Amino acid sequence: MASSDMQDVKRRIKSVTSMEHITNAMKLVSAAKLRRAKATFEKTNEYFNFITQSIAEVFNNASEVPDKYLIGNREIINTCYIIVTSCRGLCGSFNSNIIKEAEAEMKSDPEKPVIVAIGTKGRDYFKKRNYEIKNEYLAPPESISFLETKEISEPIIDMYNSGEIDEVVLIYTSYVSTLEQRVKNVTLLPFEMEKDPDIMRYGKEVEYEPSVEEVFNYLVPKYVEIMIYGAVVESATCEHAARRMAMENATDNARDMLSDLSLFYNRARQSAITDEIIEIVAGSEAQK
Repeated sequence: MASSDMQDVKRRIKSVTSMEHITNAMKLVSAAKLRRAKATFEKTNEYFNFITQSIAEVFNNASEVPDKYLIGNREIINTCYIIVTSCRGLCGSFNSNIIKEAEAEMKSDPEKPVIVAIGTKGRDYFKKRNYEIKNEYLAPPESISFLETKEISEPIIDMYNSGEIDEVVLIYTSYVSTLEQRVKNVTLLPFEMEKDPDIMRYGKEVEYEPSVEEVFNYLVPKYVEIMIYGAVVESATCEHAARRMAMENATDNARDMLSDLSLFYNRARQSAITDEIIEIVAGSEAQK
């Protein structure tokens, strides 16, 4: 092997080594962020269960429940899609899976979809393809607080109440385990609730003040808020898990590449040394 080729291999080894250090560091950072995100996600689930249980109790104990938020109260014509993606890449197929699911849903929708984009990756993708972005929230999902979630949900609920939209669909990534995440499609509004005998019923008629409708009008927006917040927190958890796995795979691939390059370089170096020895021996014998 020529000396210039040997130098190219050495430069490539140095480059791959630097990349391996970077991907390994990113894997460790994502692992730390994943632990924090999982803790927040578990706390959010507790609050979500409390809200849904409260709505179920009202529904099961009230004699008359307003049907404004229930399935069947109106014809579904205009749908709002809340699409939760990340603001950064290097997380494998995390964003592309969400975008594929959203596109498949919107293609089956005869009307022009209303998109609320959370995260820059989804916003950029649909904007380039001339979809109308009604609202966009570009802060990283992990940094969105519950109060900021209210700013996201309030315009959506207002559009639903005014009849501008008839359905609200949330598309995000659901956390199964550190090694598995799945895209989830949830219809927030209108929702279906049936009388459940397992839900606690009171022995007599319950009166809600100022009215059942007012209580429902208070609880349902809270339900939408916590669902969106839970999706954002869960999506952030999935993003860190996906990035940790992607960086671990990249680190393993870099180490395999380094092993192959080092083996190739050492064999080439040994071959070059052997050729030099042969030349020296041949020269000394020619002088005899």
